[in-house]
Amino acid sequence: MEPKKHRVLVIAESANPEWTSVPLVGWKLSHALSKVADVHLVTNLRNRAAVLRQGLVEGRDFTAIDNEAFAGRFLRLAELLGGQKGKGWTTRTAVAAFAYYAFEFEVWRQFSARLKAGEFDLVHRVTPLSPTSPSILAKRLSKINVPFVLGPLNGGLPWPKNFRDVQYAEREWLSHLRQVYKCLPGYDATRRYSSAIIVGSHHTHSEMPNWAQRKCVYIPENAVDSDLVDAALHRGAREKPLVATFVGRLVPYKGADILIEAAAMFVAANQLKVHIVGDGPQRRELEDLVRARGIEIGVELHGWLDHSEAQRILQCSDMMVLPSIREFGGGVVVEAMAQGVTPIVADYGGPAELVDDSCGIRVPFSDRKSLVDGIRAALGTVIATPEVLDSYAQSARKKVAEELTWNAKAKQVLRIYNAILASPIDSRSLDLRAVRLSRPG
Repeated sequence: MEPKKHRVLVIAESANPEWTSVPLVGWKLSHALSKVADVHLVTNLRNRAAVLRQGLVEGRDFTAIDNEAFAGRFLRLAELLGGQKGKGWTTRTAVAAFAYYAFEFEVWRQFSARLKAGEFDLVHRVTPLSPTSPSILAKRLSKINVPFVLGPLNGGLPWPKNFRDVQYAEREWLSHLRQVYKCLPGYDATRRYSSAIIVGSHHTHSEMPNWAQRKCVYIPENAVDSDLVDAALHRGAREKPLVATFVGRLVPYKGADILIEAAAMFVAANQLKVHIVGDGPQRRELEDLVRARGIEIGVELHGWLDHSEAQRILQCSDMMVLPSIREFGGGVVVEAMAQGVTPIVADYGGPAELVDDSCGIRVPFSDRKSLVDGIRAALGTVIATPEVLDSYAQSARKKVAEELTWNAKAKQVLRIYNAILASPIDSRSLDLRAVRLSRPG
């Protein structure tokens, strides 16, 4: 007989299988957890239709909280302050944190009686991912002896000091004041009354108070579905020109322009072809750069593509190049690794934590010139010795299969649940170092 599954109330305000970024992380992790635990999902009303299309039954499998009348005002304010669409993410996140208080108040109103009655073994807040969004639930749950798990938390990576121009082009002025979030109501209580805190990056771990670090478990934020790794590779012999692909929004910090500059000499020599998949305010600038370098025949800007088409282009590539100077997670890096496509990434932030020397290339940098030169050198090495790509591909797929699928993450989280619920002492004082699967630093 299989052991009884833990009953978990999973709170994912953003959980949508039809969207990308945070909503997709919220959905994927919640769905994977439902395979290892008895999960009831609590999400925002705006996700209801998409969740229903996945076959979940409202009331039994999930609850949709209608918080739009209140939260909508904050979201409109965030859009106004953030300026141009796709920019000013720090401002948007800060404003959204205030709207989130109302969401959790409504969660407590609807579920407090069921929690007090012992209907759930623990509560796990999956989203928001930002560490700047406190929870009013942690302390309340502690009073009724229901453990609270928080995370994955990720965000707040400092801007590299020699890229202030890019920071301001992204309208990220508020990032200078980011530490003010520690003064928000509930900041201390959220960490103090959590039984476990899942941190999705080394930086987020470093921001945790010393007294909270014993309850932190490092699990990277992003993952892929197992079937992407299980699919057989049908790659023939590598032929020149090799293919390098960039996937992402066309905004300054993502660095598509850096890839074009670094690759220009190889494209001109017909040793490399470059695909740029994505759209954004930088597109016209990139088109002008390609024309100025005279490499139109070897660089293709595809614009926005649906996920399946973007995947098709990535699958046919030899390298996935992401020179992003401030990337929190790096979902596209995991997707590339799963398909045996070698990642070449800037050695900073989330991508550099996902890639190691066995499965890709991390490019150290101090300023724009050093990053362009480093990407160029990495491309030159691969073009000169393309056989290294096969070794990278094998190691990358192995790493993803073992650590970076959603099912693997759910099993990692289950170990946290087991440790908390098996503890005879107050789970808030539990030392979780024994269940760490990977250690920051």
